[in-house]
Amino acid sequence: MNNLLKKISVGLLSVGPGIFAIGYTVGTGSVTAMTKAGSQFGMQLLWVLALSCLFSWVLMEAAGRFALVTGDTAVHGCRKHLPGGKWLALLMVIGVVTGQWCCLSGLVGLSSTAMYEGLRLFVPSLGENTYWPVLGIATVLMVVMYGLLWHGGYSFFEKILVFFVTLLGVSFIVSMFVVMPSASDVAKGFIPRIPHMPGATLMVAAFVGTTMAAPTFVVRPLLLKAKGWGKDDLRKQSIDAATGALLMFIISGSIMACAAGALFSRGLEIHNVLDMVQTLEPVAGKYAVALFLVGTLSAGLSSIFPICMVAPLLVSDYRKGEFDSGSKLFRILCAIACVLGLTIPALGANPIAAQIATQVSQVFILPLVIGIFFVLVNRRSLMGEHRAGPLLNGAMIIAFAFSLVISLIAVKGLIVFFQS
Repeated sequence: MNNLLKKISVGLLSVGPGIFAIGYTVGTGSVTAMTKAGSQFGMQLLWVLALSCLFSWVLMEAAGRFALVTGDTAVHGCRKHLPGGKWLALLMVIGVVTGQWCCLSGLVGLSSTAMYEGLRLFVPSLGENTYWPVLGIATVLMVVMYGLLWHGGYSFFEKILVFFVTLLGVSFIVSMFVVMPSASDVAKGFIPRIPHMPGATLMVAAFVGTTMAAPTFVVRPLLLKAKGWGKDDLRKQSIDAATGALLMFIISGSIMACAAGALFSRGLEIHNVLDMVQTLEPVAGKYAVALFLVGTLSAGLSSIFPICMVAPLLVSDYRKGEFDSGSKLFRILCAIACVLGLTIPALGANPIAAQIATQVSQVFILPLVIGIFFVLVNRRSLMGEHRAGPLLNGAMIIAFAFSLVISLIAVKGLIVFFQS
């Protein structure tokens, strides 16, 4: 197992910025969405995940190509090259940061609650009153995260994420094989349809919000620049984008399959974190639960870490178009994010309901982000011979239409959610 983890880590480090895509998309929020969807609908929403990952690949390719050809970043490039770019860039920054900060508190609440409920499985003497233990775990978690962020440096951040993503991937993929759903159920999941069941439309929007995540594309040019890649690395960038999207699909699909195989087949659903933690226990025992729990916590940490960096990175991008992780502003904004992350634990709210609702909020900024990249990669004065061709343009147009449809579905889903 140690050799396997080492080989996977080395392979992931050879890729690089695509790991941040997994960090932004496959977090505890994604685990929640995939687990809840798998328990309620089996593999019926696999097609939504597949489309989201496919369009994520397209947009990562567009963002990466723009960055390597022009040497510029998304927010700074929008501000500099587009009519009304200053206001578009500000709107993009505000939209992305707001969506990510909304999700952060739910992520921290889920991770902390899952950690405590997991401990209770092995230490039954721990109390049922979870408020103070969960708040304490959340506080320690955010202090540790802030300590790691204080260290700074792209290479360090990349290594931290590779560690978490390696644990995440191995844990869920192994867990999937314990309770693998039938091949026919998996195949049927690729047929586009929305189940006629309560919560299905909201779950579709949450899928897209957590998988086809706007920060993944907006931050990518900054990460490529920090990695030191240039125009000679266009092919490497394309491989990185495809690898990141493929890993997102495999890991997220594995989570859905775990819940479908362990819960949906027995008519059980996820309503709280304890249900999520105990996903595998009835069929595979406590050690399988521990494995699932390791994956859940790794997902949470791999998302909390880059989300705390979103605001300072995008503000730095707007001002200078640089990856600046050593400034006073970076540390102040990261501290604010860490404090905001304690909101759900401090309120004692149900983190699953909060997480699903906040994930949906992220889809509304997607059309703007896609539109900005579409214009940038088609500017001949910027891209020259590397401007987008028919294939990339067609894919981006479809992605844009998809994001509009999902935004409409999200509005309808939120209306039903708040009325219920």
